[in-house]
Amino acid sequence: MRIETDLKLGFKDVMIRPKRSTLSSRAQVDLQRNFKFLHGSYVWSGVPIMAANMDTVGTFEMALALAKHHIFTAIHKHYALDDWAQFLNKISDDLYSYIAVSTGTGKEDAKKVQAIFERFPKLKFICIDVANGYSEHFVKFVKQTRKQFPDKVIIAGNVLTGEMVEELLLAGADIIKVGIGPGSVCTTRVKTGVGYPQLSAIIECADAAHGLGGQIISDGGCAIPGNVAKAFGAGADFVMLGGMLAGHEESGGEVIEIKGEKYKQFYGMSSETAMKKHVGGVANYRASEGKTVKVPFRGKVEDTIQDILGGLRSTFTYVGAAKLKELTKRTTFIRVAEQENRVYTS
Repeated sequence: MRIETDLKLGFKDVMIRPKRSTLSSRAQVDLQRNFKFLHGSYVWSGVPIMAANMDTVGTFEMALALAKHHIFTAIHKHYALDDWAQFLNKISDDLYSYIAVSTGTGKEDAKKVQAIFERFPKLKFICIDVANGYSEHFVKFVKQTRKQFPDKVIIAGNVLTGEMVEELLLAGADIIKVGIGPGSVCTTRVKTGVGYPQLSAIIECADAAHGLGGQIISDGGCAIPGNVAKAFGAGADFVMLGGMLAGHEESGGEVIEIKGEKYKQFYGMSSETAMKKHVGGVANYRASEGKTVKVPFRGKVEDTIQDILGGLRSTFTYVGAAKLKELTKRTTFIRVAEQENRVYTS
């Protein structure tokens, strides 16, 4: 047993200090990024925000809505091959750049991904998603997937330390999902005691990834547009959103009406709700590590996206960054006192 005493911070522990700016309008801000990935020659261009691969968020309908803004969607892994066929047969080629096929690490998962890519070779991204990215089995699956798909962009996670980011990049991944437990419907930290404050995880993992030419995704913990700005300011290349995109017309989850008010169900993918839906229930050797909540129905996702992008552009004008890739160089975080923290996050 050992204890680390270095200070670790989450989004709520800091604010961004303003700096002198030459920007006269939010319209001058460019949120697009271009990325060349570690393994391969593909160059991606877009706004590096991602809808999470949860079945209440990462839907085909969400992908269509977000692609209009050049925003990415990691499609959840529970769609059947026929569902993929119906979706992909009606989209334009440019949409392929803004979707990823999600998969677990089981034998049936591997067969399904193989079938999807054989049928639709224009797809470019694979998202290998597990709750615990520290297992040898996971690393082996990443290596196997790289060997199987040498020309695809591989997203892998989740982890939260620099050394594991490096191992997964060297195993064949291009982009690493960073975050264990920060999500609004994740209870991993409560059930297991395992986790890491998200802001510090981003800073440390981005440093490790960028040293090898890889990228990271900040996955979880963004409840407000300001958190998205902090994630980018800390060095995240992409920011993945779950709860902020839940409850919309394009989101998954059933609509519930209570006393005349409409809600949508939102749950973690390790919750009892998700496991009952997809695998028949919680296995007797594990516990649920997610919760189920009712999110007020928010209508179309368009207004939410405009709010997030507008908040980001405003951040840029406060710190004098004209482009997204400049933000981390222009960001100075200041710690907030505990009392101020309670007021700020309420």
